[in-house]
Amino acid sequence: MRGLYARISIACIGIASGVLLISTITFIFEAHYHLAMFQRQAKDMNMISKSFNDHFEQALIQSVLLIAILGIILAVIISLFVAKRITSPLVQMKNVAERMAKGELTSRTEVKGNDELADLGISLNHLAEQLLLQEQLRKTMTADVAHELRTPLATLKSHMEAMMEGVWEPTPRRLESCFDEIERLRFLVGDLEQLTEVESPNFKLKLQNENIGSIVQHYIDTYQSEFKKKDVRLLFHCEALCIALIDRLRFGQIMVNILSNALKFTPSKGEVKIEIKERSEAIQIAITDTGIGIDESELPFVFERFYRADKSRDRKSGGSGIGLTIVKKLVDAHNGTVEIYSRLDMGTSIKINLPKST
Repeated sequence: MRGLYARISIACIGIASGVLLISTITFIFEAHYHLAMFQRQAKDMNMISKSFNDHFEQALIQSVLLIAILGIILAVIISLFVAKRITSPLVQMKNVAERMAKGELTSRTEVKGNDELADLGISLNHLAEQLLLQEQLRKTMTADVAHELRTPLATLKSHMEAMMEGVWEPTPRRLESCFDEIERLRFLVGDLEQLTEVESPNFKLKLQNENIGSIVQHYIDTYQSEFKKKDVRLLFHCEALCIALIDRLRFGQIMVNILSNALKFTPSKGEVKIEIKERSEAIQIAITDTGIGIDESELPFVFERFYRADKSRDRKSGGSGIGLTIVKKLVDAHNGTVEIYSRLDMGTSIKINLPKST
């Protein structure tokens, strides 16, 4: 036994043992004291019986009274000590929790010992760290969204004002420019909706055993015309029948985001290849392109929201910076892993490992 349970058990055992010990010592002492007194006071046999009974009665009454008084004192002392030891960290945690509720997310509780209360304190501190991180992410995301929306909205505003004031003619080319900005806003809002849904506490996958090859083939057929239009070859190879436990719809979101990125950053005459391989404990989907690539120093950050590896890209060529974030969160939700390998001007490879069907 260890921890809070052991401390409370030991306290109760100590109280019970202490009362019994006090009872035994007191009774022996009082009995001996009154018997000795009786022997000194008794002078003849006629008085022995009455004196013995009186002293014996006094010994019992005083023993019971002393046992009760000493037992109560012992119980109070031990109880106060145990209560203080237990409630002191709880009171501190309560104060920290109240400060956190008021917005002081840097508050931390002091952790001592190695019991359940210490574990509770560690959990509370971890909660505070997570809340602080979430608050920072919320502020960052709000700033990023505002930044992403500001440019297309400013462009639309300036274009519309120029046409309203007669500075520009509403030519098809200028209207198309406005339409492109609206499309970028629409795609950004769509990506944000997906990210919000994936990060929701109520987000759940509908997992079923699915043929990965047939699903990938479906999305290849869907995107084939766009790849041909840009003159980029889209190749596919699947080793065998690969069955994995996935959510078909969410896996489709993964493929759409990755294929969109591959098409966007692969120049004309380039190539995108998809390979599905069966590993010992997972199904691996590898998507490799011959695109512009990413600098090695940028790779640790590509799954962060709104991150663009090349800051010089505009929003039209660089996207919203949310696609790979959605991919990472969906793969994590499947208990899988995603890795990215890339070199500038040589292309990018994304490898997704999903648990095999059981």
